[in-house]
Amino acid sequence: QVQLVESGGGLVQPGGSLRLSCAASKIIFSIYNMNWYRQAPGKQRELVAVIHSGGYTNYADSVKGRFTISRENAKNTVYLQMSSLKVDDTAVYYCNAEPAYSLGQSYWGQGTQVTVSS
Repeated sequence: QVQLVESGGGLVQPGGSLRLSCAASKIIFSIYNMNWYRQAPGKQRELVAVIHSGGYTNYADSVKGRFTISRENAKNTVYLQMSSLKVDDTAVYYCNAEPAYSLGQSYWGQGTQVTVSS
């Protein structure tokens, strides 16, 4: 059974850092584009960061310069390094795997809570 499992969330102070991980199983990880989404209470789910199978990355304007997405294909894992965290970054963060060229179904993790608060 395909699984995406997020980890690394927690409570941090404004200005702090956190690294999220998403470990995938039972997919050919290297051919998937990997995405991080987040959803705050009362808000739409938004795309935060993208890393394509070929290494291309992109970020939402709200996190550009503060967040870095990376992947380690040998470990079937994608990371989101978050720095200079703001209260507005508080959300549930979800990992998403999408096959390149939309040639198959996508998969979602269950999410990990990130809370930025004093």
